[in-house]
Amino acid sequence: MWTVVMYVGQVLKDLLKLPRPLSPPVVKLEKRVEAEYGLPSTHAMAATAISFTLLYSAPCRIQFPFEVGVWMAVALSTLVCLSRVYTGMHSVLDVLCGVFLSALILLVTYPFWDTLDHFQLSSPASPVFGLGVPLLLSYTYPELGHYSTTRGDTTTILGASAGCSVGYWVNAQLGETFEPKAPLPVPIPRITAASFTFGAVRFMFGVLALVGTRYVVKAASLRVLYRLHKVPQSDRNARKRKEIEVPYKFVTYTAVGLVNSILVNRAFVHLGLL
Repeated sequence: MWTVVMYVGQVLKDLLKLPRPLSPPVVKLEKRVEAEYGLPSTHAMAATAISFTLLYSAPCRIQFPFEVGVWMAVALSTLVCLSRVYTGMHSVLDVLCGVFLSALILLVTYPFWDTLDHFQLSSPASPVFGLGVPLLLSYTYPELGHYSTTRGDTTTILGASAGCSVGYWVNAQLGETFEPKAPLPVPIPRITAASFTFGAVRFMFGVLALVGTRYVVKAASLRVLYRLHKVPQSDRNARKRKEIEVPYKFVTYTAVGLVNSILVNRAFVHLGLL
């Protein structure tokens, strides 16, 4: 759902081409994305989609007071929306449109979540669909008259999603999905010193694995693409060219998604961390 709402939001930004709030009167605290358009706020879309997707997916897996979950989802998405106004990156209209679009996407897709999940994990066509569609969407992203970070950011999201999607399918085919051993829904485990320590170690190990994967695959893919397109290694602006930016980011983050979904959990098992 994060991938879907982010792609819809990023494309709408570059189709509608509505500017971000003017500075002054706002004070922009983020500079990297000044060239991006404003409406809708993809941060608001992502916060809403992630919070409420987790909320509506969790009851069949975890025992928790649903009312508390609603308040947590509302609080998290609201804080993110307010932060976008505070940092001067979006107007209230941008944020409200982002929330509305995510709510609409969740409402339309919710009846099909189980069907899509079953297809993703069990269909022989899942890897082709999981890799092919995101790659196609990366290359057909709307063209702009100037360079913007939206295409690269969207390709990053699509690549990570593609890698995870294929990885989940591979795990299902191998019969190892790292499910809880107890019948679902399981109670929320108590936080103890041991569980906190194990969680911290898993977090650090996972971060190192994914950052290392990104570093190695990014360097290798850029080297190949620079040589293929006869671009000097010192030309960092070449990364903004579509024929280099899209494949290097897609390959890099697909690899990150694959390592995250297949190898990291297996490493946890072998190290006794899961």
